[in-house]
Order: sequence, then C-alpha cells, then structure tokens
Amino acid sequence: MADDWRNGGFGLYVHWPFCEAKCPYCDFNSHVSRNIDQKQWLDAYLSELKRSATETPDRVLNTIFFGGGTPSLMAPETVAAVIDTARSLWRPSNDMEITLEANPGSVEAGRFAAYRDAGVNRISMGIQAMNDEDLRRLGRIHSVAEARAAFDIARTCFDRVSFDLIYARQYQTLEAWRAELTEALSMAIDHLSLYQLTIEAGTAFGDRYSVGKLRGLPEDDNAADMYVATQEVCEAHGMPAYEVSNHAVPGAESRHNLIYWRYGDYVGIGPGAHGRITVDGQRIATETHLAPNAWLNAAEQGNGEKLRTPLTDEEQANEYLMMCLRLTEGLDMDRFNRLSGHPLPQPKLDYLQDIGMIAQDGPRVSATADGRAVLNAVIRELLD
Repeated sequence: MADDWRNGGFGLYVHWPFCEAKCPYCDFNSHVSRNIDQKQWLDAYLSELKRSATETPDRVLNTIFFGGGTPSLMAPETVAAVIDTARSLWRPSNDMEITLEANPGSVEAGRFAAYRDAGVNRISMGIQAMNDEDLRRLGRIHSVAEARAAFDIARTCFDRVSFDLIYARQYQTLEAWRAELTEALSMAIDHLSLYQLTIEAGTAFGDRYSVGKLRGLPEDDNAADMYVATQEVCEAHGMPAYEVSNHAVPGAESRHNLIYWRYGDYVGIGPGAHGRITVDGQRIATETHLAPNAWLNAAEQGNGEKLRTPLTDEEQANEYLMMCLRLTEGLDMDRFNRLSGHPLPQPKLDYLQDIGMIAQDGPRVSATADGRAVLNAVIRELLD
C-alpha cells in the first residue's frame, strides 16, 4: 500500500495564478494583476519545491506541468529556474514531459523559443473557439487569426502541441460544431482537449445565468448530441478519446494528466494548487492558500500549504475509482480491492454491464462510450 502511487507515477504541478483578463466562464484560481514581481514569485516557488522534495525523496520525476491562470505570462527565466531546480531535487525520468499552458497572444507566442530553451517540451494552448464571434462571447482577447499564428509558431518550436476547444456554446448548432471540430482536427498535431461549456457559480456566466441573461445555451439533449459527435469525428480522424474530454493519437496522451487519472502522486505548488503525496506510507491530500498574496506570504514564511489531510484506505479507493473510470482503459479491480480492502459489489457491476454502461474484462472495469457520456451517474451507482 505504501507504494501504490507507483502505479500512476510522480509529477509536479506549478500554478501561475495571473491572466491578462478574466474569462466569464472560468472558475479556476486566476487573477488580473498588472504588477508582478517575478523574482519574488520565483523565490517562493523554489522554496516550496525544496520543502516538498524533503518529503518525497528518491523519486523519479516523470512530468512537470505549468498551469494557471496563464503560465505563458511567466518570464522564461522563471520557468527555466523552476525546471532546473526540480531536476536537481528529484531524479528526472529519461523522457520527462514538461508542459506549459499558453494563450495565443502574439507577445506570448514570441516567447515559445525561450520556453523551449528553458526545458519545456510540450505546449497546451487555450484556443477555445474557431470563430471570432464566439471568442468574443467567451471573453477571449485573441482572434482566430492570432490563434492560428501562435499555433504555427508553437509547432515550429515543439514536437508536441495540444489545444483546447469549448463546445455547447451560446447559439452553437450541432452542424456548426461538427464543422469547427473538423477544421480543428485539420490543424491538430496529436492531442486535443474538448470541453463542454459548464456554467459555474461565482463566474460572470454564472451570475448572468442566474438572472436569465445568458441566452442561447443548447438544451441538454443538444449538448449530449455534441458530445457524441465529438467522439465520432475524432475517432474518424485517428484521434480517439483516451479520457472523457481528451483525445490523442495513440502514444501522444498527456503523461502528466495520466498521473492524476491513474492515481499517482503529484506535488502541487502555487496558489490554490492541490496535491497527493505519500509520506512514510500514508497518502496525504494537500491544499495551498487560494489567494495569491496569501500563498506568497505563507511560502515566504516556509510553507504555502493551508491544509493537509491523511486519506483513509476507503477514500483512496474511491478517488482511484473516480479518476480511473474517466480513462478508456478503466481501472484495475485488484488494485481497487487492495486499496479498499473489499471488492465492489458484483451485482452492481453486473447491472451496469447489462445496461451497457460498463465492460468487465478480467480484473479491468471500464466505462463504455455510453457510460462515459453519463459518467457521474455511473460512479454514483458504484459508490452508493
């Protein structure tokens, strides 16, 4: 049990909380600030890396992921120092994946070569829509032309470039989404992240929706049809889903995100970052201070965490199930049994299989295509 994390690997997540503008649909921990002391933030990151490494010694570091916010607003020197320090504190794997999220503004695109030289070898770009009207509705500050230009620059610097799109947007039709997705696949390299627009409380969209001012959203059935079309179109273009919202040419999956979904260990540093680390045989959930200044002050005092919670065997088993069922490969029942101390109820597994929601193949249980479309309901049934 003390080594269960090895089934998923070990990664590092670094959260950069700043953006040029706050998107109305976004409920991530992101903030607009015109004055950022990059040296102060770097010192805090390095302090947190060193603290975390003392608890996770002798690990092979498989991945680093710079998320946000907009990490492409980080100075390349900041990114380079974080990567170099992480490499010195843990043993880097021979093929370590280092991803940086980017927005397709021309200034940031000009930094891509510097990020490559810093050690980044994968870019994840937030394009979100392939037409300017919808980009405007989504509050994005780039145009389709700027996105294409940034993508072209990125692919000259990196072998691996992924980008995100959002569907089930205001006034979007199924036919328009099919055409847009086909266009996106014509320029994609090996990976796409495709997310259905969700209206979250506490966002500008959430506020508008609550007073009936967010018009043109598709009905649930139409959004479901768009999800199904997404699977069909991507499959036909050789980029099948390997996770509910992620599609890749086989072998080009996001290795960092696979650590989450395969329930490995990962250190999370930066404002609002979460982590899962195994310390002295006990898996622990970590959570950092949410507000940027609160985290920065705490990190400068020696610890940016605000909470850590030891996880029971049952909690670990349930988290493993919730994460692994997102993957087309599914979960290993033997591993679930070791974590929980008991198997899932066979009658429930048989019922879900009978209605076409899951498939059982020896020790592996996976959600079917129909099951992934209603995955939360499948998981609730298994954990009830």
